Amino acid sequence: MIIMAPVLLILLGATEILQADLLPDDKISLLPPVNFTIKVTGLAQVLLRWEPNPDQEQRNVNLEYQVKINAPKEDDYETRITESKCVTILHKGFSASVRTILQNDHSLLASSWASAELHAPSGSPGTSVVNLTCTTNTTADNYSHLRPYQVSLHCTWLVGTDAPEDTQYFLYYRYGSWTEECQEYSKDSMGRNIACWFPRTFIHSRGRDWLAVLVNGSSKHSAIKPFDQLFTLHAIDQINPPLNVTAEIEGTRLSIQWEKPVSAFPIHCFDYEVKIHNARNGYLQIEKMMTNAFISIIDDLSKYDVQVRAAVSSMCREAGLWSEWSQPIYVGFSR
Repeated sequence: MIIMAPVLLILLGATEILQADLLPDDKISLLPPVNFTIKVTGLAQVLLRWEPNPDQEQRNVNLEYQVKINAPKEDDYETRITESKCVTILHKGFSASVRTILQNDHSLLASSWASAELHAPSGSPGTSVVNLTCTTNTTADNYSHLRPYQVSLHCTWLVGTDAPEDTQYFLYYRYGSWTEECQEYSKDSMGRNIACWFPRTFIHSRGRDWLAVLVNGSSKHSAIKPFDQLFTLHAIDQINPPLNVTAEIEGTRLSIQWEKPVSAFPIHCFDYEVKIHNARNGYLQIEKMMTNAFISIIDDLSKYDVQVRAAVSSMCREAGLWSEWSQPIYVGFSR
């Protein structure tokens, strides 16, 4: 054992030196990335790209990058790669910064920031549209087995308060990699486009991508400022009412049944509300459930109207809009 001790010490010392080379050194100098650019790659979409600093000292460490979105909305995240795609509105301009970072268990080392900016698009104040709202709706497509459901899109807006009388607006949407221009407009009394209708779109009703909508315009008297907006599908999807609602009374037992709405979502993805109403005595019962049947005990000498509505359950996507109520069904005795 006495003879082996020096050899063991030498091995331990070599291991410590090797580990020290692999650990971040507090004295390492981090340099900012170079050639940082922001490129518009689609409607409401940019690509941030940069390169490692060629003068950066390499020491067997894994350098990362911190990206900071400054405008139009602040955000902050880290990445190991040298590019990042960002979905964002652009009518207010866009700016971002990136820096090199090195993390260990005790501290964060960081370089200075490299920054880039996209200026807001030109246009006269008060000429862009206001109150842009959009809704989607799903219909069955009996002629397509690959896409049995089609999603329509309807958008409306108000004319900018300072837009010239000859202003004309044009709407585009992007979903995923597909961008489409509106072909069916509704006009105001001065012939200006104030609404758009897409009877068929490339939007997937069960998708989770952002829906990006842009409205720009033209006028002989002024530069019209564009306006873009992002929508989440769950917040704008107008669910169809339940189908084939039936109601029967046997004595004091009211049985109600229905089928799921026309939708790409399967049957287990819906919540329902049932409304039972008696206008004569003011009776109103509203019940929420996950099944497509409901039984209630009622006064068998009265007449009731029954309606059902639906919403996609939070088990399948974020909570959204309720459908309209189904057409009323009248049951019971009328005196």
